Amino acid sequence: MAQTHTEKVIEVHHWSDTLFTIKTTRDPNLRFRNGEFTMVGVEVDGKPLMRAYSIASSNYEDHLEFYSIKVQDGPLTSQLQHIQIGDQLLVSKKPTGSLLWDHVKPGKHLYLLGTGTGLAPFLSIIKDPDVYENFEKVILVHGCRRVEELTYQTLITKELGENEYFGNMVKDKLIYYPATTRDNFITQGRITTLIETGRMTSDIGLPDFKIEDDRFMLCGSPAMLSSISELLNSKGFKETRKGEFNEYVVERSFVAT
Repeated sequence: MAQTHTEKVIEVHHWSDTLFTIKTTRDPNLRFRNGEFTMVGVEVDGKPLMRAYSIASSNYEDHLEFYSIKVQDGPLTSQLQHIQIGDQLLVSKKPTGSLLWDHVKPGKHLYLLGTGTGLAPFLSIIKDPDVYENFEKVILVHGCRRVEELTYQTLITKELGENEYFGNMVKDKLIYYPATTRDNFITQGRITTLIETGRMTSDIGLPDFKIEDDRFMLCGSPAMLSSISELLNSKGFKETRKGEFNEYVVERSFVAT
């Protein structure tokens, strides 16, 4: 039995010279939880070339969405960045992953900390009504080098709040906190620095981190995951591991594409 679905590309959006989004059809038998990833790819010389991609669309939507960087010499993205509407994309039948909101202990504030395309799984999570029902505040922190890399702002700041089913919860509970490290921007600095200095919590009007209240989900480069994990550990927070739920979860499954 084939381990993949063959989906049709229905939309391609190039955000910049380095970032793009692909939307495809969705097989009705595909099931996943918001925050999970799946293997995505194309057929090359008669063989599937697959890499892990977080699913940026939510589990109730009738399409699939994937957010990607463009790596000119990357085995897969060097091809994906030229994909067109009507082309085919291979999608694994078995999504998985550790970025699940209920894999942390109950708390008041859920921080979604992402850099670059590490934003992708959180785009799915911030469209999940269950998340808003279980946390008083959901803080989406997106760190990038340049302003042009702060993508999806219309969705985050406008469209979600207009959703007829959970828009009011979004308006009341979702806090969006973008930051850059190279370009001049209202918020500059690495996520670790913004946390260490207390600027992040000060800017968004929430108390300093407390083990009793604050929960975290991390997705980004290995260096980012390592530095933020070390910072959280130093404050007494523990990572969820092997079914033991603690204060933060990390997606560690991605490799170069």
